Amino acid sequence: MKIAVTGKGGVGKTTFAAVLARLYAAEGRNVLCADVDPDANLGLALGFSEEELEGVTPISEMKELVKERTCADEFNKFFKINPKVDDLPDRLSIEKNGVKLLVMGTIKTGGMGCVCPEHVMIKRLLSHMIVARDEVVVLDMEAGLEHLARGTTDFVDCFIVVIEPGARSVQTYHSVKRLAEDLGVKQVLVVANKVRDDQDEAFIRSKIPAEDLLGVIRFDADVAEADRLCESPYVTAKKTVEAIRNIKEKMEISL
Repeated sequence: MKIAVTGKGGVGKTTFAAVLARLYAAEGRNVLCADVDPDANLGLALGFSEEELEGVTPISEMKELVKERTCADEFNKFFKINPKVDDLPDRLSIEKNGVKLLVMGTIKTGGMGCVCPEHVMIKRLLSHMIVARDEVVVLDMEAGLEHLARGTTDFVDCFIVVIEPGARSVQTYHSVKRLAEDLGVKQVLVVANKVRDDQDEAFIRSKIPAEDLLGVIRFDADVAEADRLCESPYVTAKKTVEAIRNIKEKMEISL
């Protein structure tokens, strides 16, 4: 199972990705997570402590490793586009509660994008995780899908867009769906989070096609409490965990 979770900032996609990963780990599955969001906090949501995460360097910032694997020259103008990465998930990940975590980091650059050794390294590593790894892979993505590419996405079982009741969040869903279609991805599903009442749910159902909507997660104050306590919502937010468990079962039936 290879799942990419995306959505605009603050909608709860990291909470969803973390709980989903913990649910698979609780079943005895081998689980590998990648934090591809520039605002990386998947580790805390999975249950790693701040101390355990202090020594983790994002892969995009591992300059010596990137240079070694891509054979980049000193000006980063000539480098391999297919560096060796198959050993990196096991070598660089940290593990807790049956979940391995890789922190990818982001490429900070101006202009229209980055074709650089760091970008190639991250893209190649994501491709390896999706195509070659024999385990459950959960990617906590940013709103765009620029890290993925045609060919890689053929092996993703599902793109899940986490939204909240609001026009801007729904607009993100449409943007992701267009990007996914450009990459040849047909399975883009939606999870509605932070739904407070029937009016919120009615809004969601009026904007999202029924065949795309995996489920609804009601607002849960225990998720915010878990964040304040630096604990995983999997441990403390029982209502949210049960809602995501039901969504997981529906997703597996539909795939």
